[in-house]
Amino acid sequence: MNPVHHLSGSAPGGTNDDLLSKDFEKSGTNESSWTFRELDVDPGPRAANPRDASTNSSDLEKQSQENPRAHIFLTRPMTTLHEIAFFMIVATANFTPLSGFHQTLCILHIIGDDLGVTNPGQLVWLMSGYGLTVGTFILPAGRLGDVYGYKRVFVLGNLWFAAFSLLAGLATYAGSGRGYAVFLVSRIMQGVGPALLIPNAVALLGVTYVPGPRKAMLFALFGAVAPASAVISPAVTSLFAMVWWPSAFWALALVLVVVALAAVHIVPDVPPSPEKTAAQQQQQPQESGFRRFCAELDVLGAVTGVTGLVLISVAWNQGVVDGGWHSAYTYVLLILGILLCASFACVERRARKPLIPLQALRNPGVAFVLAAVSCGWGCFGIYIYYVWEFYEVARGASPLLATAWHSPILVSGVAAAVTTGLAIHRVGPAAVMALALLAFTAGTALIATAPVDQTYWAQTFLCNVVVTWGMDLSFPAATLVLSDLVAPEHQGIAASLVTTVVNYSGALALGVAGTVEIRVNNGGATPEDVLRGYRGAWYVAIALGALGLAISLVFAWRFSRWQRAAAAA
Repeated sequence: MNPVHHLSGSAPGGTNDDLLSKDFEKSGTNESSWTFRELDVDPGPRAANPRDASTNSSDLEKQSQENPRAHIFLTRPMTTLHEIAFFMIVATANFTPLSGFHQTLCILHIIGDDLGVTNPGQLVWLMSGYGLTVGTFILPAGRLGDVYGYKRVFVLGNLWFAAFSLLAGLATYAGSGRGYAVFLVSRIMQGVGPALLIPNAVALLGVTYVPGPRKAMLFALFGAVAPASAVISPAVTSLFAMVWWPSAFWALALVLVVVALAAVHIVPDVPPSPEKTAAQQQQQPQESGFRRFCAELDVLGAVTGVTGLVLISVAWNQGVVDGGWHSAYTYVLLILGILLCASFACVERRARKPLIPLQALRNPGVAFVLAAVSCGWGCFGIYIYYVWEFYEVARGASPLLATAWHSPILVSGVAAAVTTGLAIHRVGPAAVMALALLAFTAGTALIATAPVDQTYWAQTFLCNVVVTWGMDLSFPAATLVLSDLVAPEHQGIAASLVTTVVNYSGALALGVAGTVEIRVNNGGATPEDVLRGYRGAWYVAIALGALGLAISLVFAWRFSRWQRAAAAA
């Protein structure tokens, strides 16, 4: 439960299921009427009449009469044991990235003390750096999976994540002088692993299962893994830290290596579609291998976009450290980042296979949705960091006790995920988005005004319960709204964009909040000053949440007008 890709029945990069679920709800047809337009498999010759496309799914139903499991998997049938193992491996992509976030957050001050770091700005970097790379590399990582195979990139993501988790634990041997730098670089590079894992894990689920109730349930279970990780990971890490904190990172590295090895043997390979193979064969004699590589991956777009986002976030987060806003280089980084992002927009207009097709974003509603999501998850990114600071610094809780205080999010998260799945098609995703922003804002306001000596069961408990609903309402609502707003050929961008915004906005907002904290806490000389800094950061979060709520209310009103106009037409 953090800025790092929380899922609730929908998933980043996994827009096959989002779109298919939407079409299913609208059409009211049964499973036999599904077409294979969204899946990376060959449906056979296109029928002249769109209704005739249903015969392909009918063939699957006929096969299922002979083999009761043939209709479940598009690549090959699996035994029940194989299916369970497959899902458990893929579902780790919604568990281990959150482990990487929470295992540092819950013992942040233990790590800082061991590495000789007490500056709040430097500690913030250890969290925002991880979210920064997760958010900026999601889109390129999804494209890598499309080109080189989802399974291959999934395995690579686990091994990458494991390597830098191992290095993070070794930072303690670098000494107090260099240990922080080693750990910070490890944290930043760790984030690339989850970026590789998440979209490709979801894609594996999306292309493996035939649309239907079973697939919908598995996506819901995939989402429910997130709140479990948000409680289990800090609890286990706290136990390891009672012995030696690096062992928590080495344990995570071991788990990731085991997952990678298991994936090699258990996760099926997704065969390329005949249409893609034919297109590649036609393209091959016309272009060199390097030019084809650059076009397929949109290398220029990835470089300008990722670098621009990284520089902007670095500028904001570096501004917290040692008076960075008084240094010219901070402003240089910020300006360069903005210029590179502008260059990215120009590159995407001309790219043959852009990471973000700009024509998909022409609908003004897209900007409303992304702005609301950015405000909401920026609010949450600030909340989650400072609530742990409040637990452990202001209230003096141990990491294990703080985990226990945080544990209501597990029950609340599962309840919110189930409720969202049941209600979103009844009240509409636009209304759900507004409720999500209200939950983000109200929950943060509860903790921002909680006295230090107040009982946990008052505002702190309620805050954890309420904020969780913001997370579990906002992601599927935003994904479904974008799926409604963009054209059919651009559906694949919807959840990927939402996931990128979710992760990046949390990291960026944390840098802004850290700047405010430093400005108002008078150097943190007294407990009262420390608390003043935390509340200053939370007030930034409340402002972001309130802005997002206003945006979502305006959007809900306009979206309802668009729907009425479309119905009248």
